[in-house]
Amino acid sequence: MMRAGGLLKLAGLVSILFLATLLALELLEKNMNFKLGKVFARFASAEPGTTKPPHHQCGLSKSCPEDHFAFKITSGAASVVGPKMCLQDNILMSGVKNNIGRGINIALINGKFGNLTKTDSFDMWAGDVSPLIKFLNEIEDGTIVMMATFDDPATKLTSESRKLIADLGSTSINDLGFRDNWVFVGAKGIKTKSPFEQHIKNNAETNKYEGWPEVLEMEGCIPIRNE
Repeated sequence: MMRAGGLLKLAGLVSILFLATLLALELLEKNMNFKLGKVFARFASAEPGTTKPPHHQCGLSKSCPEDHFAFKITSGAASVVGPKMCLQDNILMSGVKNNIGRGINIALINGKFGNLTKTDSFDMWAGDVSPLIKFLNEIEDGTIVMMATFDDPATKLTSESRKLIADLGSTSINDLGFRDNWVFVGAKGIKTKSPFEQHIKNNAETNKYEGWPEVLEMEGCIPIRNE
């Protein structure tokens, strides 16, 4: 009987030891999982590419000051892809919006509030320059003017139309020729020449596309009109 009682006590001790070992292993496993989880979380947060890059309006390389409008403007590509204009993350003119055309594309923006007031395109290959002259004469003071070319922008231009565009701050308009590419941002009533202008000549030796120069893309920050 004493031997049987001893065996029962031994079995009980073995069972208790076994349960204690299981509990210890379980606690150790949970602790290890917790620590590994923290390590992996720390590693994941430090992994390159997990942080989103900052968003700049119109896809600019950097953000504009608060008292400026962000813009990006692209000229047409040959006679295939039309120009595109963006202001404050809003697409003003593009092929997708179906409001562009061959020649000179123009968007007018309120210089104080940044809202689009008017868009139009003027065919300078087979069209009439009179509607362009009328359009330019009716632009109100303080209006931001964005222009981009597509296909041929210059064949029908006259000295009068060129002067009206020069008065908006352009320095390249008098040199704009057949199938040149040109992008420009000026303003009605500007007192100086605009810093936002790019022009590339149509040259058979340097053209990127057959018969047309490469696409121009320009971005920048336009000061908001305060008056």
